[in-house]
Amino acid sequence: MQKILIIGATSAIAEAAARRFAQRGDALYLLARNSERLDALLADLKIRGAAITAGAPFDANDFGQHAAAIERAASALGGLDAVLIAHGTLPDQQAAQADVALTLQEISTNALSVISLLTLIANRFEAQRSGTIAVISSVAGDRGRQSNYVYGSAKGMLSIFLQGLRNRLCKAGVHVLTVKPGFVDTPMTAAFPKGPLWATPEQVGGAIVSAMDRKRNVLYTPFFWAGIMAIIRAVPEAVFKKLSL
Repeated sequence: MQKILIIGATSAIAEAAARRFAQRGDALYLLARNSERLDALLADLKIRGAAITAGAPFDANDFGQHAAAIERAASALGGLDAVLIAHGTLPDQQAAQADVALTLQEISTNALSVISLLTLIANRFEAQRSGTIAVISSVAGDRGRQSNYVYGSAKGMLSIFLQGLRNRLCKAGVHVLTVKPGFVDTPMTAAFPKGPLWATPEQVGGAIVSAMDRKRNVLYTPFFWAGIMAIIRAVPEAVFKKLSL
C-alpha cells in the first residue's frame, strides 16, 4: 500500500489515475478546487477499495496554503510515499496575448503554483530519502507555437524545472516523473474537434500509474507523441516560424 497525495484530483486524468490507485488498495489524500466533485470522488474511491480516502478543498493559486495542505495530507495518511500533481488550465491564446494580467495568471496557475508545491514536496522527500513525484506537463512545452505559446511556455518552464529537480533528487533516492500528454479528450478540451491522435483520460491515467511504478523519467502519452515531438523540435527555426501551428 502506498500513501499518495493527488493535487488537482478532480481533473479527468487525475480521477482516472486515482481509480487505478484505489483498486489496488492505496491510501489517498485528494486536493481539488471543487468541493462537491471532491466529495463525490472520495466516496467513489472508497467503494473501489482505497485503504484511506480523505481530502480538502484547495486553491493552487493561494500559495500561502501550500505548506499547510501538504502537512495535513501527510498527517492524514501517516506519511507520504508519492505525489501526483495534475492541476492546470488551458487558456484562450487570443485572449491571453491581448491581456497581460491574464497571461501572468495562466503562467502562475500552470507553472508557478506547481513549482511552489514541488519545492515543498521535494524538500520533504529529500529529507526522508524516498518518494515519487509525478507531474502532468504537456507536449506543448517542447516547442513554442503561435496557437498556444502562453500555455506552452508555462509547461516548458515546468518541464525544465522538473529536469533539474530529477537531477538533484536522484541522489536521495527520490523519483521524479514528467508526464507529457498529447491531445486528451477531457472537459477542458470539449470544444476541440477530435481525431485519431486523441486519447482518453483512462488511457493517460493508466499510463501515469504504470510509469510511476516503473520509475520512468519522462512519459509521452500516448507513446507516439515522443516521435511527433522529436520531429517538431528538429524543424529549423527559420522554417518553423513560417508555419501555421
